[in-house]
Amino acid sequence: MKRKLFVVLVLVVSQFAVAMLVMQLNPTLEQDQSEEIDVVNYIMKADQIDRMVADHSKFEILQQEFETPQAVTLACLSCHTERHHEIMANNHWTWDRNEKLALRDSVVSVGKKNILNNFCIGINGSEKTCSRCHIGYGWEDKSFDFTDKGNIDCLVCHDQSGTYKKAKGKAGYPEEGLDLNLISQSVGSPKRENCGICHYWGGGGNNVKHGDLDEAMNSCSREVDVHMAIDGEDMSCIACHTTENHVITGKVYALSSEDKNRVTCVQCHTETPHTDKLLNQHFERIACQTCHIPEYAKANATKMVWDWSTAGRLDAEGNTIHESDADGNHNYLSIKGTFVYDDHVKPEYFWFNGLADHLLITDSIESIPVQINTLEGSYNDKGKDCATESCSKIWPIKVHRGKQPYDVVSKKLVQPKLWSPNKGDSAYWTDFDWDNSIEAGMKYTGLPYSGEYDFVETEMYWPLNHQVAPAENSLTCTSCHSSSPDSRLANLNGFYLPGRDRFAMIDYLGIILILLTLGGVAIHGGIRVILRKNCLHDKK
Repeated sequence: MKRKLFVVLVLVVSQFAVAMLVMQLNPTLEQDQSEEIDVVNYIMKADQIDRMVADHSKFEILQQEFETPQAVTLACLSCHTERHHEIMANNHWTWDRNEKLALRDSVVSVGKKNILNNFCIGINGSEKTCSRCHIGYGWEDKSFDFTDKGNIDCLVCHDQSGTYKKAKGKAGYPEEGLDLNLISQSVGSPKRENCGICHYWGGGGNNVKHGDLDEAMNSCSREVDVHMAIDGEDMSCIACHTTENHVITGKVYALSSEDKNRVTCVQCHTETPHTDKLLNQHFERIACQTCHIPEYAKANATKMVWDWSTAGRLDAEGNTIHESDADGNHNYLSIKGTFVYDDHVKPEYFWFNGLADHLLITDSIESIPVQINTLEGSYNDKGKDCATESCSKIWPIKVHRGKQPYDVVSKKLVQPKLWSPNKGDSAYWTDFDWDNSIEAGMKYTGLPYSGEYDFVETEMYWPLNHQVAPAENSLTCTSCHSSSPDSRLANLNGFYLPGRDRFAMIDYLGIILILLTLGGVAIHGGIRVILRKNCLHDKK
């Protein structure tokens, strides 16, 4: 009887120990998700002091009736005398920066001014419409004067009247009829609406490009973004993207390549934000965003696929076609082709060390799908072999897949001329002639074109940083440590992940040991049964 009780206790205790181990390895099962999180370099909303900027309505120089937006800029600079020097050195102004691309020896010019993408491809030849998101006035073509301080648009970032708008196809000028006098007197520190008017709407629509930057974040719940939630900290963009002398921290790797001037989670949360030691250890190889952005495009769908090869279809009367899905997202546009949108998207995961490469318009295509930008990193990028200060970590990425024109002879991507207000100007969006638009666009960039084009599949990678979920909605251990095909890291190979991977030799060795153990128990038990009579004693 005692032996039976002993066996039962061993089985029960062992199972209890395993359960406790699982609870320890998966702290989300028992951790109080409502616990306060310590932060540094940030003043919580409850402790913030409302520091109002000067009341600009009292300044005499702003009482005049402004006839041009440039006159507003010059009035601003009469007091803010050195700000134009800062602005003119800013990437928001130049749309250009000199950086060393990963795996290349030379420093090259990269930026919105010259880097291709697989959305609207590029701005060359179409500056007059693309510069609607430029912080300047009058960028129509290559003749734009970047040294003229009067061309700086102060209002697009600082207007707090809510009435300032840039006009479509007007080279960055505001819409006609705006009360520039009222707007100039209503300026202040940039708010989410100021940043979002360009960063939300890049690529031709709300949340189209990034997937994690959405107009809904101007007034969102904790479920959409725990930082910007109006019922939470209600943070502005510049709370994280800190700014000094108009140098704004943060960068997008669709246009950048070096591991510098970045905004990171640790600037507020430190490298050990969790009370659980095991979770903090994960920080060595996993970006915070991986666990805390389990999905993106939460409020509005984002574009996942753009196929230019289907563009140009017209109806029976020769008019352009516009087809949308039930949610109002474009399925097809004659001027742009076919699209695929999705919402509540699970990211794809890659090793990333903060360095990136870009396919320049002068580079030849070497593989398909073409990598418009390449995020560098690998599992082996660690320790003493680390390529950067932070080494490679697993990052959540939006991958945008496209199909766009290229020169079949030179095997290079091309820059077509897309926009013009007039037909017959070789712009594809008015003439629907790929050959003419490519020839015009390449001539504008000063590059050759063979006269033969086709379409090629491309991919572009957008690391996710926004739409951070509440702690209770972050990933759990089994989201990754699982052999299920739905595991978050099922497709990230080249390393051993506990709970997902197995070694056949170890499995077979374990099976053999179990069988030997069972055999030993059976033999031992059999011997005890056979020799049982030797253990019986006369009661006398």
